[in-house]
Amino acid sequence: MATVIVAGMGPADVDYVPSNVRSLSREHLTYIRTRSHPAAEIFAHAESFDRIYDEAETLEHVYANIAERLVEAAIINGSVLYLVPGSPLIAERTVELLRLEDRISVRIEPAISFLDLAWARLGIDPVEVGVTLVDGHRFTSEIKNVVGPALVAQCDSQFVLSDIKLSLDSDVSPKVTVLQRLGLNDEAVFDVEWDDLDRSFEPDHLTSLWISAVPATAVGASVRSLYSIVQTLRAECPWDRSQTHGSLAEYVLEEANEVAEVLLLIDAGETSTASLVEELGDLLFQVLLHAAIGEEESTFTLVEIIEELRKKMVRRHPHVFDRNLDEEMPDLDELRIQWTAIKAEERK
Repeated sequence: MATVIVAGMGPADVDYVPSNVRSLSREHLTYIRTRSHPAAEIFAHAESFDRIYDEAETLEHVYANIAERLVEAAIINGSVLYLVPGSPLIAERTVELLRLEDRISVRIEPAISFLDLAWARLGIDPVEVGVTLVDGHRFTSEIKNVVGPALVAQCDSQFVLSDIKLSLDSDVSPKVTVLQRLGLNDEAVFDVEWDDLDRSFEPDHLTSLWISAVPATAVGASVRSLYSIVQTLRAECPWDRSQTHGSLAEYVLEEANEVAEVLLLIDAGETSTASLVEELGDLLFQVLLHAAIGEEESTFTLVEIIEELRKKMVRRHPHVFDRNLDEEMPDLDELRIQWTAIKAEERK
C-alpha cells in the first residue's frame, strides 16, 4: 500500500530537526506544509503547500486539499515524505485527515513539539494541572466546554487574536501569557491584558497563548444548562422524543409569528419586553430541539449551528472585522450593495 511518511521538523531552528528526517528527505519525494518555519531552509528541494493557503476559502479546505494532494502523490510514487512544523502528533489537522484515508498507510516520524518548550518556559506539568490544547483557528468551537488552563496554538494573525478575545463572554478577564518563537534567539515570553490581546503585539506563525484559567461564561453556562434540559426531554418525554425536523416545522412558524406579533406590540407601546423575552425563549427552544435531533442523527450539532452563524456574520461584515482603520466606514447605500454582492457570492 502507498505510504505517506509524516515527519516533524521540531519547534524551532535546524538544531531541532531529527537526523533521520534529513535522511528521509534525501530518499523520498518530499512535501512541506509551509515554509513559514525556521528549519524549512534545509529542505529547499521540498514542494510546499503555501499557495493552497492563498487559494482555498477556509482552513478546513486548505487541510483537505493538502491531504488529497499527498494521497495522490503517494499512490503515484509508492511513498512520499510530508514535513510539518513541530511534532506531527500535535495540532496537525492534515495528519488527522490522512489517518482517515483507506487508500494509503501513514507512518509517523516524531519530533520535539513546541509544547515541550512551552511547558519548560511556563514551569508547569501539563498532566498535573490538566491543560487543554486548543487550536487558535478553531478557538470558538473548541473552547465551549473548557474551564481551566489552556494552551492556544497557531495564533498567527491579528484576526485570530481578535476572534479569541471576542469568543469569551465573561465578566472575568483571564490572565494570558504570550509565547513567541520558542527555541530561537529572539524568543519572547510576556504577559498581556485580555482586552489588549489583539493590539499590543505582532503575532506570527510561532505564537501561542497560555491562559492559566479559562473562566466559565455566564451565557455559555446558561446555554449548556438549557441544552441539557432539551436533551433530557428528548430522552424521557414521549412527545419530545417523537418529534422530527418535519413535525416541528409548524411550531417553528408559530413561535416565529408570535415573536413578530410581540415586536409590533412593543413598537406600538401595547406590551412590555417581558413578553418578548418569553416568546424569544420559545423560539430558542425550537432551535435547541432541532440541534438535539441533529446530534442524535449525527448530522449536525449546536456548536456547528453557532459556528456557521459566527462565520457568516464575520464574512458579511468585512467593514467591521476586516477594515483598514485608515478607510472611512461605508454609508448605508454602499453597505446594501456590499451585502448583496456577498450573498450572491455565497450562492455560487
